[in-house]
Amino acid sequence: MANTKSAIKNARKSLRRMLRNKAVKTRLKTLAKQLETAAKAGDAPAAKSAAIAYVAAVDKAVRSGVIHANAASRVKSHASKFVFAK
Repeated sequence: MANTKSAIKNARKSLRRMLRNKAVKTRLKTLAKQLETAAKAGDAPAAKSAAIAYVAAVDKAVRSGVIHANAASRVKSHASKFVFAK
């Protein structure tokens, strides 16, 4: 248990950040699954719109510091492969 005022405050901040990060990561996983199902179904317009939503959410997660920029770049590359696969 935290003893000092600053440690107590840091514990509160850590909890808030953890909850925010968890929500963002869960949303990203959901969008990734939607993209994958649309791509596997062969529905090109749905896959493209799902990819756009997924990439936008990934970029927003990078701006808020939830995921690393290099990880986002890798994820976006994989998303584009889903959309433009022949």
